[in-house]
Amino acid sequence: MTTTTLDTVTSADGTRISYRRLGRGPGLVLLHGAMQTGHDAIELAQALSGEFTCFLPDRRGRGRSGPCGPHYGVEREVEDLAALLTETGAPYALGVSSGAIITLRTALVRPELRKAVLFEPPLDIDGSNPTDWLPRFDREIAAGRIPAALVTGMKATKMGPAIFNAVPRAVLELITAMMLRGQDKAAHDGEPTFRDLAPTLRCDAQVVEETSGGLDAYRSVGAEVLLLGGTRSPAYLRSALTALERVLPRARRVDLVGLDHSATSNTAQRGRPELVADEVRRFLA
Repeated sequence: MTTTTLDTVTSADGTRISYRRLGRGPGLVLLHGAMQTGHDAIELAQALSGEFTCFLPDRRGRGRSGPCGPHYGVEREVEDLAALLTETGAPYALGVSSGAIITLRTALVRPELRKAVLFEPPLDIDGSNPTDWLPRFDREIAAGRIPAALVTGMKATKMGPAIFNAVPRAVLELITAMMLRGQDKAAHDGEPTFRDLAPTLRCDAQVVEETSGGLDAYRSVGAEVLLLGGTRSPAYLRSALTALERVLPRARRVDLVGLDHSATSNTAQRGRPELVADEVRRFLA
């Protein structure tokens, strides 16, 4: 088994960011997406640990890291990643979903980031990924209706299977509540459950909201970029990769046949980390 250690770094606003470290070789930061912590990519890190020293932060507001804070926004997330890159000297980063947006924004201001892997950044391009569901989500969170809030987010971001569109919302909320109760009973090792992480979905939506619009700014990204996605992921995620492919000056695209937005996750979450690791190794070699 690969030895994993825990450490922290302090971001620009004083927020403590906790991270795991494992492996050997050049540094690679793996930045998770919504409803996740660093632990959700631990199997991907293990698959890469023979060639890279992997750093897996819990993004602010999640896991062992400090709170999102009253001045939360994408720039705070960029500062967090920048602090970790400075602390570790890592030349590479892999961002998943909203973590991919943060990684992309960091590449604009950190020219020493030599290579970046972007797995399905949920960029809102001309209304492709609207966040007009947030007011309803906020009301449901405020009322303590966590299953309802999660259903709202899942339906808005098209992360459920296609059959969910035919299932009455009340049934979806009941299924989600049952899932949450089961997860609460099985929780271990201090890892947050979906119930704990549910409020942070607003933060991920805010990242999307703040970065909506044109992509011309990314033409100045100097890092080599691997645009990675699954052929079974929602169309708006594939379209975002296509749009970035047109503007990033040093990008290549790989589509993982038969995989979806969960590909980077641990196998218990329907991930295929070994297949993702193969593409990351080829790119970083």
